[in-house]
Amino acid sequence: MTILVFVVSLLGAMALGMPLAFSLLVSGVALMLHLDQFDTQIVSQNLISGADNFPLMAVPFFMLAGELMNAGGMSRRIVNSAMVWVGHFRGGLGYVAVFAALVMASLSGSAVADTAALAAVLMPMMRKAGYRMDRSAGLIAAGGIIAPVIPPSIGFILFGVIGGVSISKLFLAGIVPGILMGAALIVTWWLVAHNDKVDVAPKVPMGERVRVTADAFWSYLLAFTIIGGMKAGIFTPTEAAVVAVVYSLLVGLFVYREIKFNQLYAIVLAAGKTSAIVMFLVAAALVSAWLITVANIPNQIVALMQPFIDNKTLLMVMLMLLVVIVGTALDFAPTVLILTPVLMPLVRQAGIDPVYFGVLFIINNAIGLLTPPVGTVLNVVCGVGRVPMHDVIKGVWPFLLSQLVVLGLLIAFPQIVLAPLKFLTT
Repeated sequence: MTILVFVVSLLGAMALGMPLAFSLLVSGVALMLHLDQFDTQIVSQNLISGADNFPLMAVPFFMLAGELMNAGGMSRRIVNSAMVWVGHFRGGLGYVAVFAALVMASLSGSAVADTAALAAVLMPMMRKAGYRMDRSAGLIAAGGIIAPVIPPSIGFILFGVIGGVSISKLFLAGIVPGILMGAALIVTWWLVAHNDKVDVAPKVPMGERVRVTADAFWSYLLAFTIIGGMKAGIFTPTEAAVVAVVYSLLVGLFVYREIKFNQLYAIVLAAGKTSAIVMFLVAAALVSAWLITVANIPNQIVALMQPFIDNKTLLMVMLMLLVVIVGTALDFAPTVLILTPVLMPLVRQAGIDPVYFGVLFIINNAIGLLTPPVGTVLNVVCGVGRVPMHDVIKGVWPFLLSQLVVLGLLIAFPQIVLAPLKFLTT
């Protein structure tokens, strides 16, 4: 009955058009009334303490870093450097999209920001060269979802804070799976597009390749700085976010000189608006998370999953199926915020490594960004690339299936995640 009260109140509030953060608060109040524990002071205290969390400071800083990277020309230079190396192959712009998505994922951690930047730069080029727009839009959308997996990942920060899991370990554990996601997209693109009749860019002389790549040096250096700094223990994920902001600001102002001082207010304001939405969501979700614990919902979920608890692989399959289903109806952040406190007690009781589960959980939620009807990155590609939604949905399926194959491999072979993590943390 408790689970039913929570689900019905949450979905009912959302069906009425209430913003998700308020829907979470409504579901929390409904649980309190059901348990006869309603107290406005408890709601306000948990709401404030939900946002008063040091690791969460990384979210607004990474949001700001992403805005500065796009405004400062760092994203564009990454695309250009990939273009001069692989653009002359048949279907080369597709390979450029995947390579650029991998590098940009290591800079911003935001699927929406990366997808928008890639679509703005590459979609006009692909259209002019004669590429199928449905397939091209699908590839760019699928490339964008690598961002929540490769560090720095805002998804890992949210999961780590709510689930009580080391964010540094999550960051390092996401590197190899993120690269595998990119490799799967490259193979899929070759399979579906290598026979297409499209214009091929002329081969660029080696001197020009070196010049363009050198121009992007400062963009690449940031990725190595963030990952290397955390691996060496020089700074925490939150401190890495601050480093990313300062670095991006200095490069945009004084190296590439594409950011003007009079633009800074608009850049900070845009990042602030996005950060406020995420932070309020987290605060509201932690109110619900506290009440979920008080209402003993995790133990009820454990009881439902009891037949699978002795088989870790089968349990992971069932949990991932649950996340896939929920991900078709909810956006990335809400799914993470709602399901993490519900599933983590079950994961720990079953003896599953929390970091391993967190990586697969975030990958699965990222895949949910490609599934209609919500499909946030699909909407971004539609708007930026000016491609009808039905065409994007048609084009994304091969790439969506390739990402599900990667997820299946990670479930079947946990060492793909755990072995690199052990190497990187020793």
